[in-house]
Amino acid sequence: MQFSHLHNHTQFSLLDGASSIGRLFKKAEKDNMPAVAITDHGNMFGAFEFVAQAWKNTKVVGTTPEGKEIKEPVVKPIVGCEVYLVENRHKRQFTREEGKDKRYHQLFLAKDEKGYQNLVKLCSLGFMEGLYGKYPRIDKELVLQYHEGLIATTCCIGASVPQAILRKTEEEAEKEFKWWLDLFGDDYYVELQRHEIPEQIKVNEVLLKFAKKYNVPVIASNDSHYVEQEDANAHDILLCINTGEKQSTPTNKEFSDDDEQRPKNSRFAFYNDQFYFKKTDEMSRLFHDVPQAIDNTQMIVDKIKPLKLERDILLPHFKVPAEFNDDQDKFLEHLTWTGARERYKELTAEIEERINFELFTIRTMGFAGYFLIVSDFIKAGRDLGVFIGPGRGSAAGSAV
Repeated sequence: MQFSHLHNHTQFSLLDGASSIGRLFKKAEKDNMPAVAITDHGNMFGAFEFVAQAWKNTKVVGTTPEGKEIKEPVVKPIVGCEVYLVENRHKRQFTREEGKDKRYHQLFLAKDEKGYQNLVKLCSLGFMEGLYGKYPRIDKELVLQYHEGLIATTCCIGASVPQAILRKTEEEAEKEFKWWLDLFGDDYYVELQRHEIPEQIKVNEVLLKFAKKYNVPVIASNDSHYVEQEDANAHDILLCINTGEKQSTPTNKEFSDDDEQRPKNSRFAFYNDQFYFKKTDEMSRLFHDVPQAIDNTQMIVDKIKPLKLERDILLPHFKVPAEFNDDQDKFLEHLTWTGARERYKELTAEIEERINFELFTIRTMGFAGYFLIVSDFIKAGRDLGVFIGPGRGSAAGSAV
């Protein structure tokens, strides 16, 4: 029996997740988990660090025809995101009849490079086109456009299918379930969570019915927000910082993203201390009556191609005058010496040595394009009469 946690929130779920990426991998490896996923709320801020951490500990899985070792992470990193889904991402004004912005949670996991690119696109557009308050939101229009290479699940009780089960009719919930199933097909999974929440128990009963009717695999998850059970209090303090409340304030544990929907003189808190990164044997006991939910996590793990996000630094290319034959270094050198003669009047040996050293450093690091672009917009600012300060970031004091 193999199990992998596919729904986890790290410290990059800002003021909501308390798990450090390093601790997640250590616990997963110690428990012999094949993989672990990062699914932060609405963003992928931690994706690069997450994947880089996974590649620090590798194993040999084969050799190339040339005899070179092929390595993969001991614990496969799965990049995902729990996005905020709304009916219309562009809408920011709501009538009294409509009520407040209604957001649903939705879990996505990237199967491969294409899935990763689409997930990046969804998250970016959530901020660029759908940001409302502190929530980057997407809608089904974007999901239809950028779902290739992604795996989707029914997520938590805050997702569209579970909320339809709780707030609408079972028929409406089934219609919503079918929309996702028709779009994702074999890459759609029923996700079960068990945190002793009464609403969750009701949701799970209906989800299992849907899974059986449509032959959709069931997976177990724990929606982990912290690594160990004893971290629950620290996580609760984090939630208080998020909502500006004190721990002494009575708690309202009904699920809601909207502070205004909660009763006055109460604060948001998790239902109990069970939202931690549980070991495989703990999850197996929790789902003893649905053992396939544990085993089926491996179905998803097997679909995932390990990402390797590390790459060379990409610096911009500045278009230079034709006489410099597209050589940014030569053009920067020309501008530098022209400016030096205007500023210093007399070029002493010390000044020449300093300029030559700086130009050599810039040329070696490939930063000429960056310096030329900064020079260009500073010049444009001055031409427009914009006040320009003396600072240039890390290049303060540079002769160039």
